[in-house]
Amino acid sequence: MKIIKRSGIEDIFDIQKIEAAIRKANDSVIDYEKLSEDKIKNILVNVERACENMKRSPGVEEIQDMVENQIMSQRAFAVARNYITYRYKRELIRKSNSTDEQILSLLECNNEEVKQENSNKNPTVNSVQRDYMAGEVSKDITRRFLLPPDIVEAHEKGMIHFHDADYFAQHMHNCCLVNLEDMLQNGTVISETMIDRPKSFSTACNIATQAIAQIASSQYGGQSISLSHLAPFVQVSREKFRRQVRVELEAAGLEPSEEKISKIAELRVREEINRGVQMIQYQVITLMTTNGQAPFITVFMYLNEVPEGQLREDLASVIEEMLHQRILGVKNEQGVYITPAFPKLIYVLEEDNIREGTKYWYLTRLAAECTAKRMVPDYISEKIMKQLKQGNCYTCMGCRSFLTVYKNGNDQFQFYGRFNQGVVTLNLVDVACTSEGDEEKFWEIMDERLALCYRALMARHERLKGTPSDVAPILWQNGALARLKKGETIDRLLYNGYSTISLGYAGLCECTRYMKGVSHTEPEGTKFALAVMRYLNDACAKWKAKHQIDFSLYGTPLESTTYKFAKCLQKRFGVIAGVTDKNYITNSYHVHVTEQINAFDKLKFEAQFQELSPGGAISYVEVPNMQGNLDAVLAVMQYIYDNIMYAELNTKSDYCMECGYSGEIAIVNDRDSKLVWECPNCGNRDQNKMSVARRTCGYIGTQFWNQGRTQEIKERVLHL
Repeated sequence: MKIIKRSGIEDIFDIQKIEAAIRKANDSVIDYEKLSEDKIKNILVNVERACENMKRSPGVEEIQDMVENQIMSQRAFAVARNYITYRYKRELIRKSNSTDEQILSLLECNNEEVKQENSNKNPTVNSVQRDYMAGEVSKDITRRFLLPPDIVEAHEKGMIHFHDADYFAQHMHNCCLVNLEDMLQNGTVISETMIDRPKSFSTACNIATQAIAQIASSQYGGQSISLSHLAPFVQVSREKFRRQVRVELEAAGLEPSEEKISKIAELRVREEINRGVQMIQYQVITLMTTNGQAPFITVFMYLNEVPEGQLREDLASVIEEMLHQRILGVKNEQGVYITPAFPKLIYVLEEDNIREGTKYWYLTRLAAECTAKRMVPDYISEKIMKQLKQGNCYTCMGCRSFLTVYKNGNDQFQFYGRFNQGVVTLNLVDVACTSEGDEEKFWEIMDERLALCYRALMARHERLKGTPSDVAPILWQNGALARLKKGETIDRLLYNGYSTISLGYAGLCECTRYMKGVSHTEPEGTKFALAVMRYLNDACAKWKAKHQIDFSLYGTPLESTTYKFAKCLQKRFGVIAGVTDKNYITNSYHVHVTEQINAFDKLKFEAQFQELSPGGAISYVEVPNMQGNLDAVLAVMQYIYDNIMYAELNTKSDYCMECGYSGEIAIVNDRDSKLVWECPNCGNRDQNKMSVARRTCGYIGTQFWNQGRTQEIKERVLHL
């Protein structure tokens, strides 16, 4: 059995260390207050059994809590008092320099918690370590100086989660929709170098990837670009090729007929589109931003975003090439094609591509093939989104965060060039457990926790106020988000809907089960769960009216936080069947991963919650290998179009470098009851010698996960 030390290092569980600590406390009291030998052995047996029953590596603090409880259960209060005093003194010593151990263990690559914090960061790489080191310092400053103590305490106890505290010390925002159209059409500046309007499609793609890297280094969340902003440069290349072909034909003494010119030029346009799309795919994957990872970039593919005619045909050609190249995948170190995490792709389902016989049905079939093999694209229903977003259809930022609908000073809807200020998530399961099932008390506690979230969100907002545009010129001065002057603050972009700020929520499923004794898929549970969602939306509306800031309800995509919340709940409330008995809690409003439900019922059920999650939400269905059953994939896609705004299919695409197995790498228990990944063909368990891709929170993760998320992945049932 393993434990997680305070520094994050994973170590062997040693019961003798616990025994030594108990005996020290025991020796410090007078004889008649001492524990007997039998009682000490009893305590050790009970602690060891409790640790084994956790089915994960317990933390040192959790073990010490168990020891305290066991000593008190033996009514040895003097011993318990001395044990607690010793523990408190040691805590004061540690707090005098709280970041040293974390950073040192991180540098030696043996910080187990950091290694599994982000499934797209490799913690052995210097740039990632540098970012984590800075993050530890930033979190320490944030805890001690920048946030009120009650918010810090609520965060540490898992009542709320103050996201991205490792970036809070800096004046940085969360995620954005890049105004690539402005940057390309009107020029931009990258690293103090003027970039003019590109003269070809491939140049436009190159500029886009350079901008993506700069933007990723200036914020801490995901970003999205639209292929519709690149498509006009296909015509620029076409016109250039037509001029070149005419000159070449004349130089060769051939008649430069329009038919010949068009035929040859279109062949070159095709090659140009191939080069440009390949540049986006490979540069995004190989770019390393200052935080040691590839940019969290989403590429939006929406035909109806441009007018009918040549421009739409060019956009269709770019989308087609993007899908072809993603189906192929990228080569790993062994030269085997695997599934990359980025760029994430979103494909919009529309009237002219959703049914066989429609004009762009061929693209939808290609998208289905891509999903079956590479897990992307995800799907937005134009029809449903327009119903929910005042007739608009637009992309999300990163994994699932949607901007609110906004009209600019020209009374035109605007989405690109806008951003999210940050996220604070409410743990709904904690609210329920604290209420002890009393519904009146539940709403009282909900108000208290919402007040806490409100103050935490306002702290995020206040941290951004007064930020000069000079901190990130590419964002604020050179078109990605705005064209502000040097020295001008970003303040006016924080109000009146230009940007959003997100109240996240998690664990609606477990919250409902605790309060009502049934799943939120049952009628009584659904009624309660919807009431919770409406209550959260009402809070956002109240805050928005007060400050003219667009507070929006966001279905939090818990990654490592799912494990943190679960551990905190177990510590505060013990193990409650169906509520806190897992090492994870459920993302946002989702149906529990273990609940048997078919794909279509799941999407239909979750659609009503997605509507009440305007700041961001995504639903998914878990499916087996679908490469031989594209008709089923298409059927799900058509159902998405008719029933839900935003959804995805979770397929499997793994590879074992030891034996060449391609399929699904399994999750098994090792002898320490730790969950590990194992090739079903050769038994390989070395994570460095396998490629595993799984969706965890909207985007694909490829660097493995903590024990809580790994358990959640293992327990997912198939919906199709």
